[in-house]
Amino acid sequence: MDNEKKSHGEGRRDFVKQTTLLAGGLLAMPILSKANYFSGSTGVIKIALIGCGGRGTGAATQALSTKENVQLVAMADAFPDRLSNSYNDIKEALGDKANRVNVPESNKFLGFDAYKQAIALADVVILATPPGFRPIHFEEAVRQGKHVFMEKPVATDPAGIKKVLEAAAVAKTKKLNVVVGLQRRYQNSYRELYKRFQDGMIGDMLSAQVWWNQGALWVKPRKPEYTEMEYQMRNWYYFNWLCGDHIVEQHIHNIDVGNWFMGQTPVTASGMGGRAVRTGKEYGEIFDHHFVEYRYANGVVMNSQCRHWKDAPSKVDEEIVGTKGRIYCDKAQIVDHKGKVLYQFDKKQENNPYQTEHDELFAAIAKGEYKFADAERGAHTTLSAIIGRLATYSGQVIDWNVALNSGLDLHPKTYSFDAIPPVTPDASGNYAYAKPGITKYFT
Repeated sequence: MDNEKKSHGEGRRDFVKQTTLLAGGLLAMPILSKANYFSGSTGVIKIALIGCGGRGTGAATQALSTKENVQLVAMADAFPDRLSNSYNDIKEALGDKANRVNVPESNKFLGFDAYKQAIALADVVILATPPGFRPIHFEEAVRQGKHVFMEKPVATDPAGIKKVLEAAAVAKTKKLNVVVGLQRRYQNSYRELYKRFQDGMIGDMLSAQVWWNQGALWVKPRKPEYTEMEYQMRNWYYFNWLCGDHIVEQHIHNIDVGNWFMGQTPVTASGMGGRAVRTGKEYGEIFDHHFVEYRYANGVVMNSQCRHWKDAPSKVDEEIVGTKGRIYCDKAQIVDHKGKVLYQFDKKQENNPYQTEHDELFAAIAKGEYKFADAERGAHTTLSAIIGRLATYSGQVIDWNVALNSGLDLHPKTYSFDAIPPVTPDASGNYAYAKPGITKYFT
């Protein structure tokens, strides 16, 4: 892809330009024939759900709750129980709109290749599997000419990022709307804070601090009948090829806010992390805490921290510091350096950004408009999180371009329940995990 041959500085300038145009992903693009946007003569926008877990179920419910004439016509998942539960949960959540679920048994697809069949039946696809599968699913959706809502992150390794960037370029040429579920970009309070930041209310940006610190997370127990692949697929959060670690899967939201206000992506990442509390074999190979220092080409530093510790204080927030003041995103407040409130967002005007991202996407599709091209930005934000993980795992300074072009691929060569996953346990059931200063990348 031509964009990948540019220098880091050139790519960064493009990112700044795009961010200026994108206040939540909106692009000034032409109105085209609706025939380019959804099929059939009924005016129904057909949706396929790929990945029927909790987030996929929620995203499908939100898509079906928009004002547009939409129907869920196909579903795909690796597991029949997840698909069945999702189908029932969506119908229950929709209430009097449950008739928007029109998925006969013949349109419920199972297995690793099920996504291809489901995508073929739809105008819009929701990609919500564990994120390790996102690159191949997005690539296929674009190949088939479908609009896309895909959850974050969009990959778990640099090889996946490359694949998403290549598909994103094709999606632009086909004028396919793509929204990535980094919903703070679609949240009223964040949009208002960003407008005032752009207007210079806090002056020039000096630094950023971002957090996702919370308690314990779910874990799925191993059952005797599971193959190793099925176990990892069901307990996917704790395996990097599927999840990317929580710095990538979850903390990406806060990192995205930092990039958004920074107007660029980091040049390097360095940091530390480990497994201090969550040490059992059921927690696979991921860390329970990360602290990363991101450095940007403009000289600004963003400090990032995330952890999963029970009975420790929680904090999910972003703070942007400028020469004239600072932004507290969770408070939706801007203050000067003496603490005087310069702006306070009225929380009564807050929206549900998870719903808004679907409302805006489906409104554009219904009108035959091309307005959303989030995939490239989603890939850049995902790579920002990935280099943070690589830094904490290795203890080294990780360069953006070196990581992007490394070819690092965490995925198996074959997808089947009998296939051997990229990581396997020892005789005691424990998985090897990274050791800073010992684990090496790009050497």
